[in-house]
Amino acid sequence: MDLVSVSSTLLLISFIAYLVATFLFGGAVKSSSSESTKSFDRWGKLAITVTIIGFISNLGYFFTRWIAAGHAPVSNLFEFTTAFGMMVVGAFILIFFIYRIPALGLFALPIAVLIIAYASMFPKDITPLIPALKSYWLTVHVITAALGEAILAISAVAGLIWLLKNIDMAKKSAQRFWIEVVMFVLVLVLGFVVATTSFTIADYKAEYNYVSKDEKVLKIEYNMPPLFGMNQSEAITENAMEPLVETPALVNAKKLTVVVWSIIFGSVLYVLLRLIARKRLAEVLQPFAKKANSQFMDEIGYRSVLIGFPVFTLGALIFAMIWAHEAWSRFWGWDPKEVWALITWLFYAVFLHLRLTKGWQGEKSAWLALIGFIIIMFNLIAVNLIIAGLHSYA
Repeated sequence: MDLVSVSSTLLLISFIAYLVATFLFGGAVKSSSSESTKSFDRWGKLAITVTIIGFISNLGYFFTRWIAAGHAPVSNLFEFTTAFGMMVVGAFILIFFIYRIPALGLFALPIAVLIIAYASMFPKDITPLIPALKSYWLTVHVITAALGEAILAISAVAGLIWLLKNIDMAKKSAQRFWIEVVMFVLVLVLGFVVATTSFTIADYKAEYNYVSKDEKVLKIEYNMPPLFGMNQSEAITENAMEPLVETPALVNAKKLTVVVWSIIFGSVLYVLLRLIARKRLAEVLQPFAKKANSQFMDEIGYRSVLIGFPVFTLGALIFAMIWAHEAWSRFWGWDPKEVWALITWLFYAVFLHLRLTKGWQGEKSAWLALIGFIIIMFNLIAVNLIIAGLHSYA
C-alpha cells in the first residue's frame, strides 16, 4: 500500500474509534453515580483508551499524508478540517485527564466525528501547492490557528453541557428556543454530509459553460442538481437540469447550490429526528448532561478560552500576517477570511473582558462560548463555501 492509502485507512480507523468511544462515554455517564463507581471506572477507562487509540491513528494519518505530499496536510479544506477535528480530540483528551468528566467526551467526540465527516465530503487528492502556499509560515499559521480553534471548541462543549443541564425544557423560554436552534445548526452540518453522499452514490454530474466576470467563457461541473446557475450558463451535458436561478458573475453558484441542498437535507433530517424522538433534540440530550457538575463546566469553559485565545491570536493573526506579507507583500488586505479571523478574535477578547470585569459566569458565559464556536464554524463553512477571496484555494 502507498502512503496515501495508509493515511486514508488510519483516518477511517480514528473515525470509527471516536464513534465507539462516544458510546462508551455514554455508558460511563449512565453509570456515573455513587452506587456504581466500579462500573463508571470501567466504562470511563475503556472510553478514554479507545479515544487515545483513535487519536494516535489520527496522528498517523496526519504524518503519513505529510510525508506522501511533501508538505503539511493543511493546504485545502479536506486537510485543514480533518486536522481541526483531530485537534479537538487532542484538546479534549488533555482536559479529560484534568477533570475526569465523561460527559465532556460524550459531547466533544460527536462534534469531532461530525467535523471529520464534513471534511470527507471534499476532494482528497494531493495536488501541487500554488506559489502562495509554498511557505513554512503557512504551516505554522494554519496548525497554530487550528489548535487555538480546537481549544476554544472545548469551551463551547462545556457551555453546551452547562445549558442542557440547567435550562428547564418543560417551560417555554428564549433559552429553550435558542438551544434547539443550536441543535438544528448541528443537524444542518450532518445534512451536508448526507446530501453530498447521496448525490455521490447517484453519480450525479452535469457540465455547463458560463461567462466569468472578466467576460471569459469557462466550464464548470456540478455534482448536485444546480439550483443556482453561473452567469449566462449553458448546459453541456445532455438532458442536464436547467438552473432555477441565474446568479451574477461575482457569486459562485455551485457553492451556493451545495449550501442550499445541505439546508434542505438537514431540515428534512431534523424533522425526521423530531418525529422519531417526539420531543426536541435538546430534550433528548438533556439526561446525559444532568449528572455533570455545573461549576466544573463553567471552569472548563473559561480555562479553555484562557488557553485557546492566545494560541488563536498567534496562529490566526500574528503568524497569518507574517505569511500574508511573504505571500502577497502586505500584512493585511481585508480578505473575507482575514475579516472573520479578526471578528473571532474580537469576540473572544470581549468574552474575557466580560468574564474578568463584569463577572459573567454560568449561563452568560456558556452562551458566549457557544456563540464563539458558531462564529468559528461560520468561518470554516460559509466563508469557504460561499464568499470568494484570496483563501478560496481552500
